[in-house]
Amino acid sequence: MLFADSRHRPDFAAVFQHTPEERRARASAVERAIKLLPTLPVPQPQISDAIDAWLAPRTVRALQAHGIRTLSDLTVRIPRRRGWWKAIEGLGMAGARQVEAFFAAHPQLTERARALIIVAQPSGIVPWEQLHLPGEVDGSRGSFRAPRNACTLNATNDYEAVQAWLALHETVATQRAYRKEAERLILWAIVERGRALSSLTTDDAIAYRAFVRRPTPRERWVGPPRPRDSVEWRPFSGGLSARSAAYALTVLSALFRWLIEQRYLLANPFAGVKVRGHASRPALDTARGFTEGEWLLLRAIADGLEWSYGWSEPAAQRLRFMLDFGYATGLRASELVSAVLGNVRLDEHGDHWLHLVGKGGKPGKVALPPLAHTALGARRS
Repeated sequence: MLFADSRHRPDFAAVFQHTPEERRARASAVERAIKLLPTLPVPQPQISDAIDAWLAPRTVRALQAHGIRTLSDLTVRIPRRRGWWKAIEGLGMAGARQVEAFFAAHPQLTERARALIIVAQPSGIVPWEQLHLPGEVDGSRGSFRAPRNACTLNATNDYEAVQAWLALHETVATQRAYRKEAERLILWAIVERGRALSSLTTDDAIAYRAFVRRPTPRERWVGPPRPRDSVEWRPFSGGLSARSAAYALTVLSALFRWLIEQRYLLANPFAGVKVRGHASRPALDTARGFTEGEWLLLRAIADGLEWSYGWSEPAAQRLRFMLDFGYATGLRASELVSAVLGNVRLDEHGDHWLHLVGKGGKPGKVALPPLAHTALGARRS
Protein backbone atom coordinates (compact mmCIF):
# COMPACT_ATOMS: atom_id res chain seq x y z
CA MET A 1 0.00 0.00 0.00
CA LEU A 2 2.82 2.41 0.84
CA PHE A 3 4.47 1.63 -2.49
CA ALA A 4 1.20 2.40 -4.31
CA ASP A 5 0.97 5.71 -2.45
CA SER A 6 4.55 6.55 -3.49
CA ARG A 7 3.49 6.06 -7.12
CA HIS A 8 0.44 8.26 -6.62
CA ARG A 9 -1.95 5.41 -7.40
CA PRO A 10 -4.73 5.54 -4.81
CA ASP A 11 -6.70 3.01 -6.87
CA PHE A 12 -4.01 0.39 -6.31
CA ALA A 13 -3.58 1.38 -2.67
CA ALA A 14 -7.29 0.76 -2.10
CA VAL A 15 -6.86 -2.82 -3.35
CA PHE A 16 -4.76 -3.65 -0.29
CA GLN A 17 -7.24 -2.14 2.17
CA HIS A 18 -9.59 -4.99 3.00
CA THR A 19 -10.68 -7.13 5.92
CA PRO A 20 -9.61 -10.78 6.31
CA GLU A 21 -13.11 -11.80 5.23
CA GLU A 22 -12.62 -10.02 1.88
CA ARG A 23 -9.17 -11.50 1.20
CA ARG A 24 -10.35 -14.39 -0.99
CA ALA A 25 -12.72 -12.27 -3.06
CA ARG A 26 -10.05 -9.64 -3.79
CA ALA A 27 -7.12 -11.99 -4.32
CA SER A 28 -7.05 -11.56 -8.11
CA ALA A 29 -7.08 -7.74 -7.83
CA VAL A 30 -4.23 -7.84 -5.31
CA GLU A 31 -2.21 -10.15 -7.55
CA ARG A 32 -2.73 -7.86 -10.55
CA ALA A 33 -1.69 -4.78 -8.53
CA ILE A 34 1.45 -6.52 -7.28
CA LYS A 35 2.48 -7.29 -10.87
CA LEU A 36 1.76 -3.79 -12.21
CA LEU A 37 3.16 -1.62 -9.43
CA PRO A 38 6.87 -2.39 -10.06
CA THR A 39 6.45 -1.35 -13.68
CA LEU A 40 5.13 2.13 -12.86
CA PRO A 41 7.59 5.04 -13.26
CA VAL A 42 8.44 7.26 -10.32
CA PRO A 43 5.99 10.19 -10.57
CA GLN A 44 7.41 13.67 -11.12
CA PRO A 45 5.76 16.73 -9.58
CA GLN A 46 4.06 19.15 -11.93
CA ILE A 47 3.87 22.84 -11.20
CA SER A 48 0.06 22.76 -11.20
CA ASP A 49 -0.14 19.92 -8.63
CA ALA A 50 -1.83 20.55 -5.30
CA ILE A 51 0.61 20.64 -2.40
CA ASP A 52 -1.26 17.86 -0.57
CA ALA A 53 -0.03 15.44 -3.26
CA TRP A 54 3.59 15.94 -2.21
CA LEU A 55 3.88 17.31 1.31
CA ALA A 56 2.99 16.06 4.77
CA PRO A 57 -0.57 16.77 5.99
CA ARG A 58 0.54 19.07 8.83
CA THR A 59 2.69 21.12 6.46
CA VAL A 60 -0.16 21.26 3.95
CA ARG A 61 -2.62 22.57 6.54
CA ALA A 62 -0.28 25.40 7.57
CA LEU A 63 0.45 26.41 3.98
CA GLN A 64 -3.19 26.28 2.89
CA ALA A 65 -4.15 28.52 5.82
CA HIS A 66 -1.61 30.98 4.42
CA GLY A 67 -3.26 30.91 0.99
CA ILE A 68 -0.78 28.52 -0.65
CA ARG A 69 -2.51 25.64 -2.41
CA THR A 70 -0.41 24.58 -5.41
CA LEU A 71 3.27 24.01 -6.04
CA SER A 72 3.20 27.11 -8.24
CA ASP A 73 1.98 29.19 -5.29
CA LEU A 74 4.59 27.69 -3.05
CA THR A 75 7.50 28.12 -5.44
CA VAL A 76 7.09 31.83 -6.07
CA ARG A 77 5.83 32.82 -2.63
CA ILE A 78 8.37 31.17 -0.36
CA PRO A 79 11.15 33.70 0.45
CA ARG A 80 14.67 32.46 -0.16
CA ARG A 81 16.16 33.55 3.13
CA ARG A 82 16.75 32.20 6.60
CA GLY A 83 13.73 31.98 8.85
CA TRP A 84 11.17 32.48 6.04
CA TRP A 85 8.88 29.94 7.69
CA LYS A 86 8.37 32.11 10.80
CA ALA A 87 5.76 34.15 8.93
CA ILE A 88 3.62 31.04 8.36
CA GLU A 89 1.79 30.10 11.54
CA GLY A 90 1.83 26.40 12.31
CA LEU A 91 4.58 25.46 9.87
CA GLY A 92 7.67 25.31 12.07
CA MET A 93 11.25 24.52 11.21
CA ALA A 94 10.65 20.82 10.51
CA GLY A 95 7.96 21.61 7.94
CA ALA A 96 10.13 24.30 6.40
CA ARG A 97 13.01 21.88 6.00
CA GLN A 98 10.68 19.41 4.30
CA VAL A 99 9.61 22.10 1.80
CA GLU A 100 13.22 23.13 1.15
CA ALA A 101 14.31 19.51 0.65
CA PHE A 102 11.44 18.90 -1.76
CA PHE A 103 12.37 21.83 -4.00
CA ALA A 104 16.05 21.01 -3.77
CA ALA A 105 15.19 17.56 -5.17
CA HIS A 106 13.08 19.09 -7.97
CA PRO A 107 14.86 22.30 -9.09
CA GLN A 108 13.00 22.39 -12.41
CA LEU A 109 9.85 23.46 -10.57
CA THR A 110 11.27 26.84 -9.56
CA GLU A 111 12.03 28.16 -13.03
CA ARG A 112 8.83 26.75 -14.47
CA ALA A 113 6.67 28.38 -11.80
CA ARG A 114 8.36 31.75 -12.11
CA ALA A 115 7.89 31.66 -15.87
CA LEU A 116 4.18 31.01 -15.47
CA ILE A 117 3.27 33.15 -12.49
CA ILE A 118 2.82 36.48 -14.26
CA VAL A 119 0.73 35.24 -17.17
CA ALA A 120 -1.15 32.32 -15.66
CA GLN A 121 -1.60 33.63 -12.14
CA PRO A 122 -1.65 37.43 -12.20
CA SER A 123 -2.85 37.61 -8.58
CA GLY A 124 0.61 36.40 -7.59
CA ILE A 125 2.37 39.69 -8.40
CA VAL A 126 6.04 39.37 -7.50
CA PRO A 127 8.74 42.02 -6.94
CA TRP A 128 11.56 42.83 -9.35
CA GLU A 129 14.16 40.46 -7.93
CA GLN A 130 11.77 37.47 -8.26
CA LEU A 131 10.56 38.39 -11.73
CA HIS A 132 11.21 35.82 -14.47
CA LEU A 133 9.39 36.69 -17.68
CA PRO A 134 7.92 34.17 -20.14
CA GLY A 135 9.46 34.37 -23.61
CA GLU A 136 6.35 35.77 -25.25
CA VAL A 137 6.45 38.92 -23.09
CA ASP A 138 10.12 39.25 -22.14
CA GLY A 139 10.81 41.76 -24.93
CA SER A 140 13.19 39.57 -26.91
CA ARG A 141 10.75 40.09 -29.80
CA GLY A 142 9.37 43.48 -28.74
CA SER A 143 7.47 45.49 -31.34
CA PHE A 144 9.72 48.52 -30.96
CA ARG A 145 13.09 46.84 -30.57
CA ALA A 146 15.82 48.49 -32.61
CA PRO A 147 18.04 46.40 -34.93
CA ARG A 148 20.11 44.09 -32.72
CA ASN A 149 23.40 44.73 -34.50
CA ALA A 150 23.21 48.46 -33.68
CA CYS A 151 22.46 48.10 -29.96
CA THR A 152 25.21 49.05 -27.51
CA LEU A 153 23.78 46.87 -24.71
CA ASN A 154 24.42 43.19 -24.15
CA ALA A 155 20.80 42.85 -22.99
CA THR A 156 18.70 40.31 -24.85
CA ASN A 157 15.39 41.18 -23.16
CA ASP A 158 13.62 44.01 -21.36
CA TYR A 159 14.52 42.86 -17.86
CA GLU A 160 18.24 42.87 -18.66
CA ALA A 161 17.96 46.26 -20.39
CA VAL A 162 16.22 47.86 -17.40
CA GLN A 163 18.74 46.24 -15.09
CA ALA A 164 21.53 47.93 -17.06
CA TRP A 165 19.77 51.28 -16.67
CA LEU A 166 19.41 50.80 -12.92
CA ALA A 167 23.11 49.95 -12.64
CA LEU A 168 23.97 53.42 -13.95
CA HIS A 169 22.84 54.95 -10.67
CA GLU A 170 25.37 54.31 -7.94
CA THR A 171 23.38 55.28 -4.85
CA VAL A 172 21.17 52.58 -3.37
CA ALA A 173 18.33 55.04 -2.71
CA THR A 174 18.21 56.15 -6.35
CA GLN A 175 18.29 52.58 -7.63
CA ARG A 176 15.49 51.65 -5.25
CA ALA A 177 13.32 54.61 -6.30
CA TYR A 178 13.81 53.99 -10.03
CA ARG A 179 13.39 50.24 -9.69
CA LYS A 180 9.99 50.79 -8.10
CA GLU A 181 8.75 52.71 -11.13
CA ALA A 182 10.18 50.23 -13.66
CA GLU A 183 8.82 47.32 -11.62
CA ARG A 184 5.30 48.74 -11.55
CA LEU A 185 5.28 49.41 -15.28
CA ILE A 186 6.65 46.06 -16.41
CA LEU A 187 4.21 44.16 -14.15
CA TRP A 188 1.30 46.24 -15.43
CA ALA A 189 2.37 45.80 -19.05
CA ILE A 190 2.40 42.02 -18.75
CA VAL A 191 -0.57 41.45 -16.47
CA GLU A 192 -3.00 44.13 -17.68
CA ARG A 193 -1.92 44.62 -21.32
CA GLY A 194 -0.42 41.23 -22.10
CA ARG A 195 2.63 42.69 -23.80
CA ALA A 196 6.31 43.33 -23.23
CA LEU A 197 7.76 46.62 -22.04
CA SER A 198 9.36 47.09 -25.46
CA SER A 199 5.95 46.69 -27.14
CA LEU A 200 4.15 49.48 -25.25
CA THR A 201 2.43 52.15 -27.34
CA THR A 202 1.47 55.74 -26.56
CA ASP A 203 -2.08 54.51 -25.92
CA ASP A 204 -0.65 52.14 -23.32
CA ALA A 205 1.26 54.99 -21.68
CA ILE A 206 -1.92 57.07 -21.46
CA ALA A 207 -3.76 54.10 -19.92
CA TYR A 208 -0.92 53.64 -17.43
CA ARG A 209 -1.21 57.30 -16.41
CA ALA A 210 -4.81 56.65 -15.39
CA PHE A 211 -3.88 53.36 -13.75
CA VAL A 212 -1.31 54.79 -11.32
CA ARG A 213 -3.87 57.30 -10.06
CA ARG A 214 -6.29 54.45 -9.33
CA PRO A 215 -4.72 50.97 -9.52
CA THR A 216 -7.39 48.35 -10.20
CA PRO A 217 -8.28 45.67 -9.36
CA ARG A 218 -7.20 46.76 -5.87
CA GLU A 219 -6.81 43.24 -4.51
CA ARG A 220 -4.16 42.55 -7.14
CA TRP A 221 -2.22 45.81 -7.02
CA VAL A 222 -2.81 47.58 -3.71
CA GLY A 223 -1.90 46.58 -0.18
CA PRO A 224 -0.34 47.91 3.02
CA PRO A 225 3.46 48.20 3.16
CA ARG A 226 5.02 44.76 3.53
CA PRO A 227 8.54 43.33 3.14
CA ARG A 228 9.39 42.52 -0.46
CA ASP A 229 9.63 38.82 0.34
CA SER A 230 6.15 38.73 1.90
CA VAL A 231 3.27 36.99 0.12
CA GLU A 232 1.22 40.11 0.90
CA TRP A 233 3.58 42.47 -0.94
CA ARG A 234 1.91 44.67 -3.55
CA PRO A 235 3.41 47.32 -5.88
CA PHE A 236 1.11 50.10 -4.59
CA SER A 237 -0.09 51.19 -1.17
CA GLY A 238 -2.75 53.35 -2.84
CA GLY A 239 -3.35 55.58 -5.84
CA LEU A 240 -0.64 58.12 -6.60
CA SER A 241 -1.11 61.83 -6.07
CA ALA A 242 -0.69 64.16 -9.05
CA ARG A 243 2.82 64.99 -7.85
CA SER A 244 3.82 61.33 -7.42
CA ALA A 245 2.24 60.35 -10.76
CA ALA A 246 4.18 63.13 -12.49
CA TYR A 247 7.38 61.87 -10.89
CA ALA A 248 6.64 58.30 -12.01
CA LEU A 249 6.04 59.32 -15.62
CA THR A 250 9.16 61.47 -15.62
CA VAL A 251 11.30 58.55 -14.45
CA LEU A 252 9.78 56.20 -17.01
CA SER A 253 10.24 58.68 -19.84
CA ALA A 254 13.90 58.99 -18.83
CA LEU A 255 14.21 55.20 -18.89
CA PHE A 256 12.84 54.99 -22.43
CA ARG A 257 15.00 57.89 -23.61
CA TRP A 258 18.08 56.09 -22.34
CA LEU A 259 17.05 52.84 -24.03
CA ILE A 260 16.64 54.74 -27.29
CA GLU A 261 20.08 56.32 -26.85
CA GLN A 262 21.56 52.83 -26.44
CA ARG A 263 19.74 51.78 -29.62
CA TYR A 264 17.75 49.16 -27.75
CA LEU A 265 14.38 50.78 -28.58
CA LEU A 266 12.99 52.88 -31.41
CA ALA A 267 10.32 54.89 -29.59
CA ASN A 268 9.38 56.42 -26.23
CA PRO A 269 5.66 55.87 -25.52
CA PHE A 270 5.78 58.34 -22.60
CA ALA A 271 7.08 61.25 -24.68
CA GLY A 272 4.65 64.12 -24.20
CA VAL A 273 2.35 62.24 -21.80
CA LYS A 274 1.56 64.67 -18.98
CA VAL A 275 -0.33 64.19 -15.73
CA ARG A 276 -3.79 65.76 -15.77
CA GLY A 277 -4.52 68.09 -12.89
CA HIS A 278 -0.85 68.63 -12.15
CA ALA A 279 -0.53 72.42 -12.12
CA SER A 280 2.36 73.83 -14.10
CA ARG A 281 4.87 75.92 -12.17
CA PRO A 282 6.83 78.93 -13.36
CA ALA A 283 10.42 78.23 -14.26
CA LEU A 284 12.86 78.54 -11.36
CA ASP A 285 15.32 81.41 -11.28
CA THR A 286 18.65 79.61 -11.58
CA ALA A 287 20.81 82.71 -11.86
CA ARG A 288 22.15 82.22 -8.32
CA GLY A 289 22.31 78.43 -8.42
CA PHE A 290 25.30 76.17 -9.03
CA THR A 291 25.77 74.69 -12.46
CA GLU A 292 26.33 70.93 -12.58
CA GLY A 293 30.05 71.48 -13.12
CA GLU A 294 30.30 73.88 -10.19
CA TRP A 295 28.46 71.47 -7.93
CA LEU A 296 30.73 68.56 -8.90
CA LEU A 297 33.81 70.70 -8.19
CA LEU A 298 32.42 71.80 -4.84
CA ARG A 299 31.55 68.22 -3.88
CA ALA A 300 35.02 66.97 -4.92
CA ILE A 301 36.64 69.55 -2.63
CA ALA A 302 34.33 68.52 0.23
CA ASP A 303 35.30 64.86 -0.25
CA GLY A 304 38.97 65.74 0.38
CA LEU A 305 38.65 68.05 3.37
CA GLU A 306 40.41 65.66 5.76
CA TRP A 307 43.61 65.05 3.82
CA SER A 308 43.76 68.27 1.80
CA TYR A 309 42.79 70.82 4.45
CA GLY A 310 43.31 69.00 7.75
CA TRP A 311 39.67 68.86 8.80
CA SER A 312 38.64 66.33 11.42
CA GLU A 313 36.50 63.50 10.07
CA PRO A 314 33.34 64.40 12.08
CA ALA A 315 33.52 68.04 10.93
CA ALA A 316 34.00 67.04 7.29
CA GLN A 317 31.10 64.59 7.48
CA ARG A 318 28.84 67.28 8.93
CA LEU A 319 29.68 69.68 6.10
CA ARG A 320 29.14 67.02 3.43
CA PHE A 321 25.77 66.23 4.97
CA MET A 322 24.74 69.88 4.93
CA LEU A 323 25.83 70.25 1.31
CA ASP A 324 24.02 67.12 0.09
CA PHE A 325 20.86 67.69 2.11
CA GLY A 326 20.67 71.37 1.23
CA TYR A 327 21.33 70.71 -2.46
CA ALA A 328 18.70 67.94 -2.56
CA THR A 329 15.93 69.85 -0.76
CA GLY A 330 16.62 73.50 -1.62
CA LEU A 331 15.91 74.60 1.96
CA ARG A 332 16.78 78.05 3.22
CA ALA A 333 19.48 78.34 5.88
CA SER A 334 16.91 78.98 8.62
CA GLU A 335 14.89 75.96 7.53
CA LEU A 336 17.98 73.75 7.56
CA VAL A 337 18.86 74.85 11.09
CA SER A 338 15.39 74.09 12.44
CA ALA A 339 14.89 70.78 10.60
CA VAL A 340 14.72 67.67 12.81
CA LEU A 341 14.51 64.00 11.91
CA GLY A 342 11.20 63.65 13.70
CA ASN A 343 9.59 65.92 11.11
CA VAL A 344 10.28 63.47 8.28
CA ARG A 345 6.99 61.67 7.65
CA LEU A 346 5.68 59.07 5.22
CA ASP A 347 2.41 59.87 3.43
CA GLU A 348 -0.28 57.49 2.19
CA HIS A 349 1.46 57.14 -1.18
CA GLY A 350 4.78 56.00 0.29
CA ASP A 351 6.56 59.33 -0.28
CA HIS A 352 8.78 60.94 2.37
CA TRP A 353 8.21 64.61 3.29
CA LEU A 354 10.02 66.99 5.63
CA HIS A 355 7.49 69.15 7.49
CA LEU A 356 8.76 72.61 8.44
CA VAL A 357 7.94 76.24 9.09
CA GLY A 358 8.88 78.30 6.06
CA LYS A 359 9.16 81.93 5.14
CA GLY A 360 6.71 84.18 6.95
CA GLY A 361 6.06 81.53 9.61
CA LYS A 362 3.93 79.46 7.25
CA PRO A 363 3.90 75.68 7.75
CA GLY A 364 4.91 73.64 4.73
CA LYS A 365 6.53 70.45 3.58
CA VAL A 366 9.33 69.50 1.20
CA ALA A 367 9.65 66.24 -0.70
CA LEU A 368 12.79 64.26 0.07
CA PRO A 369 14.41 63.05 -3.18
CA PRO A 370 16.87 60.10 -3.31
CA LEU A 371 19.93 62.29 -2.63
CA ALA A 372 18.37 63.54 0.60
CA HIS A 373 17.67 59.92 1.70
CA THR A 374 21.28 59.03 0.94
CA ALA A 375 22.57 61.99 2.96
CA LEU A 376 20.38 61.10 5.92
CA GLY A 377 21.43 57.45 5.76
CA ALA A 378 25.13 58.36 5.68
CA ARG A 379 24.68 60.78 8.60
CA ARG A 380 22.83 58.24 10.76
CA SER A 381 25.19 55.33 10.03
